[in-house]
Amino acid sequence: MTTDAAQPTSNASGTDVMASLDDDGPESRLVIADISRDEAWVSVTEADATALSAWR
Repeated sequence: MTTDAAQPTSNASGTDVMASLDDDGPESRLVIADISRDEAWVSVTEADATALSAWR
């Protein structure tokens, strides 16, 4: 999976969602989190993550 960044868009709900690749451990993981809320995150292995271009 390659890094591909997009300019964040403003949203009406006021949430701040971010994604990051965490490579600290035996395998890299994609972590998606709403940093405006506690415990609002999801994680998947990099191999199982869908490429950003496939979502567009």
